[in-house]
Amino acid sequence: MARASESQLEREIREQPDVLEGRTPAGWLAAREAVDLLQGAEITHLVIAARGSSDNAARYAQYMLGLDARLPVGLATPWLYASDHPPLLQGAGVLAISQSGRSPDVVSVVQAAHEQGRPTVALTNDVGSPLAAAADVVVPMLAGAELSVAATKTYLASLHAIAQISSLLGGREGRMEWFARLPELARELIDAQLEARTQFDRLADAHVLTVVGRGLNLGTAFETALKLRELSGLPAEAFSLPDLLHGPVAALHPDDGIWLISIAEQLQPTSAEFGALRQLSGLGIAVSDNPEIQAAAEISIAVAPALPSWLTPMLAVIPAQAAALRLAELKGGDVDRPEGLTKVTLTQ
Repeated sequence: MARASESQLEREIREQPDVLEGRTPAGWLAAREAVDLLQGAEITHLVIAARGSSDNAARYAQYMLGLDARLPVGLATPWLYASDHPPLLQGAGVLAISQSGRSPDVVSVVQAAHEQGRPTVALTNDVGSPLAAAADVVVPMLAGAELSVAATKTYLASLHAIAQISSLLGGREGRMEWFARLPELARELIDAQLEARTQFDRLADAHVLTVVGRGLNLGTAFETALKLRELSGLPAEAFSLPDLLHGPVAALHPDDGIWLISIAEQLQPTSAEFGALRQLSGLGIAVSDNPEIQAAAEISIAVAPALPSWLTPMLAVIPAQAAALRLAELKGGDVDRPEGLTKVTLTQ
């Protein structure tokens, strides 16, 4: 239940289970329309245009569609599409993800694809936006108005929509039961993390935060770093474990924090690997279903075991939202409008 003292950001974090529940039926219909378009065009690969949190949702789509439909997925380079000779898109479908649907560089990718006769899908929270107008099919986020600058419910709605599209494209309709359970799973975790948000107070003393995730939760790692950085000013950077070990690990320091996301799926960081990182860094935070990893962390967020891996990114990002909210509260100022940021960023 909302309290009078709650920020808009906290209210929107709490609204997420209702968003997931509410968009499920209509989301399936829109996802089917998008899948019919892509299958009818016999695409060989998908290109995704996005910025900010939507770029992190796109990372999730890379892994989801690669696993479900064995479809190669690449992130677009919007800068190139502003030129007179944009990249050729033979065989490609284009998916654009934007909460506002108003970033000119994201719209330019869709326009270039349209000019080349390629199928385009827009995933946006504003069905009246320029992006929606430019696309062949619109998949609405249906998150309602999001007034806080930091994206929370639109990010989760993006993952939800991607999971529906990927499930249909890969013939995984058997996931319906999990989609039905997801809102309650999210509600339980949100309530618990917001109630226990003071556990994240120790993060305020970290000089730098390194966030580690892999596979389907690589996007979660990037979104975790983004949320903490934009709301609290804490320098935070995300890596997959292999990329971290290929050099940046040398910069870990006892005054820093290490935030690990390791939830059951193939090739996830192990307790031994987390232990090695802990010897180099300071405060350890773990979002995991592995009891050994949980025991090695000062701040441990337990994720229920035996969840399907594709669903976990929609839960694993919730502790990051709670942590970012708490650090913003400790910092003072306007939680809903961090200095230097605006809700709609118009990049070329």
